[in-house]
Amino acid sequence: MSVTTQNVSGVDRWFSLTARGSTYSREIRGGVVTFFTMAYIVVLNPLIIGTAKDMNGEFVGGTTDVVKAITMVTAATALIAGLMTILMGAVGGPKWDSVPRDKRPEAGLLRIRKELDVYANLRPAFCFPALAGASALKPELVEGLDIMIVRELTSGVYFGQPKTIEQLPNGERRGVDTQSYTTSEIRRVAARAFELARGRTGRTGKFPGVLSCEKSNVMDSGLLWREEVTKLHAEQYGDVKLDHMLADAAAMHLVRAPKDINVLLADNLFGDILSDEASMLTGSIGMLPSASLGEPGVPGLYEPVHGSAPDIAGKGIANPIAAILSLEMVMRWSLGRADVADRIFAAVGKALDDGARTADIGGTMSTRQMADAILKHL
Repeated sequence: MSVTTQNVSGVDRWFSLTARGSTYSREIRGGVVTFFTMAYIVVLNPLIIGTAKDMNGEFVGGTTDVVKAITMVTAATALIAGLMTILMGAVGGPKWDSVPRDKRPEAGLLRIRKELDVYANLRPAFCFPALAGASALKPELVEGLDIMIVRELTSGVYFGQPKTIEQLPNGERRGVDTQSYTTSEIRRVAARAFELARGRTGRTGKFPGVLSCEKSNVMDSGLLWREEVTKLHAEQYGDVKLDHMLADAAAMHLVRAPKDINVLLADNLFGDILSDEASMLTGSIGMLPSASLGEPGVPGLYEPVHGSAPDIAGKGIANPIAAILSLEMVMRWSLGRADVADRIFAAVGKALDDGARTADIGGTMSTRQMADAILKHL
C-alpha cells in the first residue's frame, strides 16, 4: 500500500489550515470581513446608541451630554471589539418588509454569521424559580428546567443554493430553498454539543447526554446528520449518552417532559424552531440569550434570541433580560470570566425573586426599571 504525503508549509502547520479543512483564501477573506465588521461596529455603534435618548430624555449612562455618552459607548465598544466579541441587539422591523430580501437587516445578520463562521449557536433555556408560574406549562413541568440547545448556524436551508422564486411557463410561481449539509459541518457542531454535555453531568432525565434531532425519515440531509453524529459519538464521545429523535417528536417532548433533556442538538432550521418553542417554557422569549461560536480565535457573536418587537419599539417596556444574559454568556464563553458571569446570572435571579417583572412576564416595569433592579444586585 502506498501513502501519498502532501507537502504542507510552516504557516499551514502553525494555523492548522489543512487539518481544519480551511484554505489561505478562506482565512484571508475571513480576516478582511472580521476587520471591516469590527471597524464598522466601533464607529457606528456609538453613533446609534450614544445619541439615543431614553424615556426620561437622557443618554446612555444617565447623562444629558451627548459627547460624553458617545465617548462612553465608543470606549466600551472598542474594549469588547478588542476582546474578540460582538454583542448585538435585535435587528429587523416592518419598514424593511418591502425592500429586496438581500437588503434586509436579517440578510446582513446571516452574512455576518456565515463570514465569521460562527457555526455553533448556544441557546440556554433556563427557568428561574421565580418564573415557574409564568411558563406556558404547569410549574411542576418547568421547575428546575435547564436545557442547552445547540443549533447549527452557518449552513442548512438558510444558506443552501439554489434559493429563488421562479416563474413557471404555466403562469405559476415556484419557491425553492435548498437544505444541504456536509460531513464536516455536521461533525464540528456535534462535537460542541458532546463537549457541552461532558460538562453538564449529574442529569437524571431520560436524555442526560445529547439528544440529536432531525428528520431522517424523510430527508436525506437528516439521514446524513444522524449517521455522522452517530459515527462521531462512537469515535470520540462514547462516555456521553447519545439519543436520536425526529424533530417533530422533539417538539412534542419539549412540552410534555422538557426536563428530560440536557443538551439538544439540531440543524439550523429545526434548532431555530425548537429553541423558540423552548423560550416559552422559561416564561418569555425575552428571557433567552444566545452565543454563536466558531473555532478558537474567531470572534463570538452574542445576541438575544428574540426579534426586534416592532409593536413595542420605543415604548421602553421591552424585557432586557435576554440582552443582559447575552452579556453573561460573553463573560463565560469568550472572556473566560465565569466569576463575572455567575454574578450577572445571580443578579437576574435575585431581581426576579424580588418581584421585578416586565409586562411579558406578568409585571409592569419599564426596561430601565428592570435593568436597575438587576444592577442593584451586582
